[in-house]
Amino acid sequence: MTQGTVDDFERQRGRLFGLAYRMLGSAADAEDIVQDTFLRWQRVEPGTVAKPDAWLVKVATNLCLNLLGSARYRRETYIGPWLPEPVLTGDGVLDPLETAEQRDTVSLGFLLLAERLTPAERAVFVLREAFGYSHSEVAAVLELSDSNCRQLHHRARNRLTGTGQRSGAGDMRAHRELVERFLDAAQGGDLAALELMLAEDAISVADGNGAPGVARRPVRGAAKVARYLASITVRFGAGLTVSIHEVNGAPAGIARFSATLIGVFVPEIVDGRLTDIRIIVNPDKLRFAGRQLDGLSHSEGLPGS
Repeated sequence: MTQGTVDDFERQRGRLFGLAYRMLGSAADAEDIVQDTFLRWQRVEPGTVAKPDAWLVKVATNLCLNLLGSARYRRETYIGPWLPEPVLTGDGVLDPLETAEQRDTVSLGFLLLAERLTPAERAVFVLREAFGYSHSEVAAVLELSDSNCRQLHHRARNRLTGTGQRSGAGDMRAHRELVERFLDAAQGGDLAALELMLAEDAISVADGNGAPGVARRPVRGAAKVARYLASITVRFGAGLTVSIHEVNGAPAGIARFSATLIGVFVPEIVDGRLTDIRIIVNPDKLRFAGRQLDGLSHSEGLPGS
């Protein structure tokens, strides 16, 4: 394999990872898809592919479509709620995130709702909304007709209507401040303050895959959610440290115990109140974010630190 073809792949590596993550909701699976795509690219005769970027996107997309069936089977045997793997986005790993629509496609809320879509609907929606592909370009990737792609996109949009946070820069700052205040109150056991920052119908969902001490059912209502979250922080005591980072395009809490990442707290905020709170504590799902944090700890002045 010549250096030129390696360069062709490396220029697309980030895009391929962002595509696969949006398709699968798993950073680990997305990394595998990127690696498998590279292995297939190695077998291509140099100079025989006119448009390497289109070829690579097509291969990665088809690998994701093939994997979705087996991924769904694994989730059926999951203990407790299933949530997507969290990814720190302050360093641009899930670019493009220039528009609100692109940012929505990496939010945990979107990735959860995208589970309702068929694999083809999800592929069409991601290629159109996150990467700006035309219907004809999507049709070429999926080997479908333009009209079929339009129908799939229309169905996907209807199923996802009203999803996504669409926060502007000003909202992001306000949301970060609210998350900071909320986590401070949780660590201080201030139940009254917690309840004031929670929507009346707030819900907390934790993904631990059966880990001890992790709720296997959603906790509902401001008072119950406040008590539940305060109890978690009390359990770890002085060894618990919490910092704020951008996770999946929104401000989130990163919890570490003795320098080890133990949980990611990602809330949705509507009208200045926390509504859906998603907590990922399954160690398998924290590995990618843990590596990102390790990288941040060796750098200075990076976003979200």
